Amino acid sequence: MAEMLTSQLPLWSDFDVREGWVVRESRRARRLAVRVYHTGRVEVVVPTRTSTNAVTRFVNSHRNWIERKRAEAQSHATPAAPFPPSRIELLACGETWCVHLGGGKARVRVKARPGRLLILSGDSRDGRAVRTGLRRWLVGRAAEVLGPALDAMAREMGLEYARVLIRRQRTRWGSCSARGTISLNCCLLFQRPVVVRYLLVHELAHTRHLNHSRHFWQSVASHCPDYRSLDRELLEGWRRVPAWVFGEAERPLS
Repeated sequence: MAEMLTSQLPLWSDFDVREGWVVRESRRARRLAVRVYHTGRVEVVVPTRTSTNAVTRFVNSHRNWIERKRAEAQSHATPAAPFPPSRIELLACGETWCVHLGGGKARVRVKARPGRLLILSGDSRDGRAVRTGLRRWLVGRAAEVLGPALDAMAREMGLEYARVLIRRQRTRWGSCSARGTISLNCCLLFQRPVVVRYLLVHELAHTRHLNHSRHFWQSVASHCPDYRSLDRELLEGWRRVPAWVFGEAERPLS
């Protein structure tokens, strides 16, 4: 789950400031962690009251990994896409939605129309409002697509779950609680159907095995024999998520 990041701490050196590295304090963090985003930005998440020396030691011990991930980000960099988008491709359900700018000065609204048309009315120059509208639509469309898909997969596997939640998360594709609540990321709509199917199998298997034990993976494999390659593809799936989904082109590489 994404961290609840709070105050920003001083950076440990002017060199890292120029590189765009940032240290952020998190009340929820129990240990130091580092994230490298697709833009190449490096974020070090630390528990409260962590000393500068401790951060420096941690970063130095992981510097080779960080630099390797930053190089990977740069090698896969793509030009910024136009915003608002003119088309939205949802691979999971084979849909292409055309975005029409309706204009006007009223509050921005996004409405779905027949023929897979999204009407974006209001001031399209208000980027924040446009992103909010598109995100709400995306979550709603994900509920319409992923909810029934999860039901069908549960019947196929002979398993039950309590309820499903659709969320917009930066770091997790899905989860299953001890009470049987399955959470699915709306960004799954940008993945191939076979990858989405694997994720559904994965989370449903957790209703019986709330771990990643041998028995859990056997359950997954019985319904999805090529789960290993699909899992690797899902790890790279953030590259298929448009920047507007998170407000910026930043998703963790790992």
